[in-house]
Amino acid sequence: MELSGLTALVTGATAGIGRAVAVQLAHEGAEVVVHGRDARRGKEVVAAIEADGGSARFVQADLADTGDVLRLAEEAGEVDILINNAGVYKFLPTSEMTDELFDLHMDLNTKAPYLLVRELAPGMAQRGHGSIVNISTLAASVVTKGTGMYSASKAALEQLTEVWATEYARRGVRVNAVAPGPTRTPGTDDMDPTKLKTIAETTAMGRVAEPKEVAEAVVFLASERASYITGVVLEVDGGHLGMG
Repeated sequence: MELSGLTALVTGATAGIGRAVAVQLAHEGAEVVVHGRDARRGKEVVAAIEADGGSARFVQADLADTGDVLRLAEEAGEVDILINNAGVYKFLPTSEMTDELFDLHMDLNTKAPYLLVRELAPGMAQRGHGSIVNISTLAASVVTKGTGMYSASKAALEQLTEVWATEYARRGVRVNAVAPGPTRTPGTDDMDPTKLKTIAETTAMGRVAEPKEVAEAVVFLASERASYITGVVLEVDGGHLGMG
């Protein structure tokens, strides 16, 4: 119960990595604000946390809408831990990327975290403690065909992570990021097994990660176990294949 007495906001917490993070934070004692767009799935996550003895509540918001992001920050209240997990990815070549998809990537993957940090980090600093973990992607640093806007929006988030870490380092607030490699999600469950195997073989371990494995890294950075770590992008990617 290391996080007992703390409140954590997890965006995109109704599936995949976000859900695993929310469950793990609650297991560690935090009261979790579960964010998502689907109220049914949000209530399912809250019910699962409560069944395990934890505490959680759901707040519905569309993070592509600035007003909704600001409302989420207000309804979350005093937050000690912020996990910016919600995001979107559409893998298309630049010639097929529409203006609408460009805006969607930047709004969800970059602007929403920016607004939440702007709204919530000053309160953390005033109280003298807080931790922010942004979920990035290995694709932000490894060139991958067709991921242009996704990679760019997450690379911007990584740069902001370092800037925020510097801004708040002496005010008790740590800011880090986790960059997962291929991870099992509802999307990969529907994927052709051959394609999934090909993706898995790009890692040294030869497999994709389970959401819980990524969540463990996120919760570590959010906790006091990482009290002297800030401005770091931690890769959770199963290792890199060497040459030859």
